[in-house]
Amino acid sequence: MTAKHCGHHDHRREKHRRIFYGIAAFVVLVLFVVFLVWVILRPTKPQFILRDATVYAFNVSASPPFSLSTSMQITISAKNRMDRVGIYYQKLDVYATYRGQQVTLPTMLPATFQGHNDYTVWSPFMYGNSVPVSPGLMGALEQDQNVGAVLLNIKIDGRVKWKVGTWFSGRYHLNANCPAYIKFGSPNAGIPFGPVMKFALAQYCTVDV
Repeated sequence: MTAKHCGHHDHRREKHRRIFYGIAAFVVLVLFVVFLVWVILRPTKPQFILRDATVYAFNVSASPPFSLSTSMQITISAKNRMDRVGIYYQKLDVYATYRGQQVTLPTMLPATFQGHNDYTVWSPFMYGNSVPVSPGLMGALEQDQNVGAVLLNIKIDGRVKWKVGTWFSGRYHLNANCPAYIKFGSPNAGIPFGPVMKFALAQYCTVDV
């Protein structure tokens, strides 16, 4: 009775050990395949460049409560630098920030597929009407008025997929940051603004995926 019980127990332990080794071997195989695909395909982040910015309005209220109204159009390009992998931009939002505060509403870019080494160019409009500005941010704006220029950051946030043949990967988060240094005239004039001001920037963006 005891010998039978021990034999049955040892058989179950051996069965569990084989299942464990099988699962471990499968995990190792999957990791090896993923590594092999990565080595062969060499996935690379897309390259974003802020080409230009056309500013239609950049107005700060003169009295409390302080607010900022912005209206602008940018031209931004993206390049797929990979030879074997396509990129599907599933959902991208673009907006402007000033010193970490979002000052325009997000504008959605159209879903786009990029083949190998393809370029895509977007020219979205961005608006922010009477966006509340903290007193601390007003101090920074006054400093920029003395300099005669302002640094805006164009942010791109969204989801992308990789495409190899007919296979699509899962969704990955993409975040790009494009500095836009906008000059408004001489420091003595503060930030005088005409009807339209266009700035050629050709500014490379930092991209995280």
